[in-house]
Amino acid sequence: MLSNIRIVLVQTYHPGNIGASARAMKTMGLTDLVLVNPRQFPDLEASRLAAGAEDLVDNARVVGSLAEAVSDCVQVVGASARLRSLPLPHFDEPDAMARGLVDEASHDPVALVFGRERFGLTNDEIRCCSHQVSIPANPDYGILNLSQAVQVLAHELFTAWRRRPDSGYRSPRPAQERQPTREQLGHFQAHLSRVMQRSGFINQPHARTEDQLEALFARAQPSRRELSLLRGLLASLESHLPEA
Repeated sequence: MLSNIRIVLVQTYHPGNIGASARAMKTMGLTDLVLVNPRQFPDLEASRLAAGAEDLVDNARVVGSLAEAVSDCVQVVGASARLRSLPLPHFDEPDAMARGLVDEASHDPVALVFGRERFGLTNDEIRCCSHQVSIPANPDYGILNLSQAVQVLAHELFTAWRRRPDSGYRSPRPAQERQPTREQLGHFQAHLSRVMQRSGFINQPHARTEDQLEALFARAQPSRRELSLLRGLLASLESHLPEA
């Protein structure tokens, strides 16, 4: 589905913005990059700022017009900071745009189009689009760098996709560490109690203190590795204590 979502950059002036946009795309699982008449491409600056997304830069297609870039797409959304007088449907919120575009991408190619750094898309280019979207921002300073705009809207697309029940997305999580057995926890508590008594921290049986510490470690739920670390700490302290 994400492979059906195309990012189109029109007449990008700074090659570094191509690389930074490719990086923004790759972090959100997007891979189809099309460039319409870039001022300078290929360029080392584009590859340098891709920072791990050089494959997207290397595989980017360069075409001569926006019409050519989106000819096979069933829905084309133009990202524009300025609302035009053209009677195109406008998404007031990027998340609504993302849900609609992802729905269409489940069957056919779609495109999200970004214009030039200085003045965006022309009216003629907007006419190549089926919809428009703007990124809500500070009304006193709503200027985003091209790659920032790509990142914001790519994130909306990725979020809309991963929330679909058919996405199969699973958030990466650290490997679950094994929990200690009750016997291992018992040995730890006994070791802790022995060190506390030998160190003088408690000089007579003090059930309340030991119960509170036992509750503390129960809440902390240390893993086997962490419990082993604590046992090592206790053993090191114990080796410096006088014999009982």
